[in-house]
Amino acid sequence: MDELTANIKEKLIEILNLSDVTPDDIDENAQLVGGELGIDSIDVLEMVVMVEKDYEVVINNKEIGEKVFSTLKNLVEYIRKNSPKLAS
Repeated sequence: MDELTANIKEKLIEILNLSDVTPDDIDENAQLVGGELGIDSIDVLEMVVMVEKDYEVVINNKEIGEKVFSTLKNLVEYIRKNSPKLAS
């Protein structure tokens, strides 16, 4: 697992209060919203705020948000492509 993925897993556990979940429990390809973690629309708002604050990536379009938050893998890839903090 790369550093960005591990970092995002930790942040998701923290902001969503998933106290009984470890980073290893989060499958990168599993459905995020409505999946095993029980993430709902309120949780998505918290994730959007985290992504904007920590990675300076704005997600202000419902269609983009649905794609980005469909899986952890999609979220990580979107942040990696769009974050000025991660630009090489």
